[in-house]
Amino acid sequence: MGNPLDILVLDDEPIVGERLKPALEKEGHQVEIFVDPNKALERISEKTFDIVVTDIRMDEMDGIEVLEKVSAASSRTKVIMITGYATLEVARESLTKGAFDFIAKPFKLREMRAAIAKAAETLKNEDDGA
Repeated sequence: MGNPLDILVLDDEPIVGERLKPALEKEGHQVEIFVDPNKALERISEKTFDIVVTDIRMDEMDGIEVLEKVSAASSRTKVIMITGYATLEVARESLTKGAFDFIAKPFKLREMRAAIAKAAETLKNEDDGA
């Protein structure tokens, strides 16, 4: 893969971050894991991430809200939505509001790697074209 990416993972199920962090760090990425959406948004306000991976269904805030806040903070950041409640409606709403990709849980690490590689490629093309 190309350059290391700054990736933030937000999921109220700690296991998701625990699985993703070592897998993505092994590929050279910087990964920050959050289970609390408010803390994640606080961090997003301090630092621009290349990719944000967020769950859609969380107790305190839904992923669509996170997506909107990330998009407002940085139009460059690619947001990958993950959910255990995948419906066409939710996928469509996510993509309409600017999500880069949508992955249903339980997902395989290779699906997440593929989505991140695709986002990295898009970021690289945008940066080269800028």
